[in-house]
Amino acid sequence: MCLALPGAYEKLSHGTPCFFIEKKRQFCSYLDNHHGDGRVAVWLVARPGIQEMLIAEDAEVYFRPPYVGPSGWIGVRLDRGLDWEVVEDHIVAAHEFAGR
Repeated sequence: MCLALPGAYEKLSHGTPCFFIEKKRQFCSYLDNHHGDGRVAVWLVARPGIQEMLIAEDAEVYFRPPYVGPSGWIGVRLDRGLDWEVVEDHIVAAHEFAGR
């Protein structure tokens, strides 16, 4: 999903696949059991207010990731049955926000 977006490329960062926009910034990280947290998830850059809204909507799927959470990034669990179209919508929104 990430690599299908304009200007996106992948590189390893801290041992995990991360996705960036050419000459811009990171918009997505994929993590599998990060430091034993038991989650399969993506961490996505998000517009202000989105993190709080999504966590309030469904704290089983959305969470505040360590390190980048205080900057507004949102964690999206991929192991909780969230529709892949919704995941894709979140990735596209992160890509658009990072590319601004």
